[in-house]
Amino acid sequence: MQSITTDSYTIHFNQQAIQSLNEYLDEASHSSLFIIVDENTYEKCLPDFMASIKGDHHFEVLEIESGEINKNIQTCVNLWQALSELDADRKSLILNLGGGVITDLGGFVASTFKRGIDFINVPTTLLSMVDASVGGKTGVDLGPLKNQIGVINQPKMVLIISEFLQTLEERQLNSGFAEILKHGLIQDANYWNDLKEVHDFSNLDEIIGRSVAIKNKVVLEDPTEQGHRKILNFGHTLGHAIESYFLINQEKETLLHGEAIAVGMILEAYLSNELLGLKKEELEDITATFTARYGKIEFSETDIEHILNFLRYDKKNSHGSINYALIREIGKPVIDVQIPDHLYAAAFTHYKDA
Repeated sequence: MQSITTDSYTIHFNQQAIQSLNEYLDEASHSSLFIIVDENTYEKCLPDFMASIKGDHHFEVLEIESGEINKNIQTCVNLWQALSELDADRKSLILNLGGGVITDLGGFVASTFKRGIDFINVPTTLLSMVDASVGGKTGVDLGPLKNQIGVINQPKMVLIISEFLQTLEERQLNSGFAEILKHGLIQDANYWNDLKEVHDFSNLDEIIGRSVAIKNKVVLEDPTEQGHRKILNFGHTLGHAIESYFLINQEKETLLHGEAIAVGMILEAYLSNELLGLKKEELEDITATFTARYGKIEFSETDIEHILNFLRYDKKNSHGSINYALIREIGKPVIDVQIPDHLYAAAFTHYKDA
């Protein structure tokens, strides 16, 4: 697969990724090298990754606990302290080997340690390959509130090695595929129709490359999310609120990001139908596609009330208004749409009745 160039770094794939990393390590003059992993990537990804690195390079491995619940400032503090104790300096390099939690948090740790050191992302989940690999967003959650603390800062490179997907359960792959489906909905109706027919995750290289290219095109047009880049938030305003609520409610099974976003896209497709004239048949197509792939989640009236309370913390809010990215038709997004309060109940009723 051909490498993809962003405004400030390059995304390499598979064998080219390994070759580019080895060339970089030989040419760079970093004082010390660190790899951030969790217990899963330590066991399933790190051995093969280290075996692919040539030369006499010493890495200190920093392991954190997996899961969104650990994407917080305390984890960052622990890593900053470890880096200090291991004499990391401004010429050190961090490699983030893991999913979105690792790349988001590790990028933030690197961006803030000694006012910023270099880092390379090596995403190991489908979600992080197609989402976190582009755009330079780093950060952590504030309690249950998603991505409230962070900066936009670019890595030196991103290495996508699709072989790591073989370490994932199907549920994780499905979670990542929700973001890929979103790319079709906001950018390309033909891509959406192609993706609906994908049920075999054994060879996703072409799809990963296509989705990375779509996100890169959007980010290049609006690197700091002042306008057009907001289209990437389709499904995420309500989806993040659902994800946050299920994260803190001990009576609920924690949802993976893509599972929550799938619900968010159905709800926001309904709002698109009501406010922007998204055709009824397209709404039904979106609803049927996501419910068939991800099933249904039960929401009580109390659940919905708590979920809607989370909306006021959404980082896309401005001047007290909650701003949505919706779609006028599949492949035609619209940003900064505000929702009348009475439509929320109707959106959840549509989901319940689907």
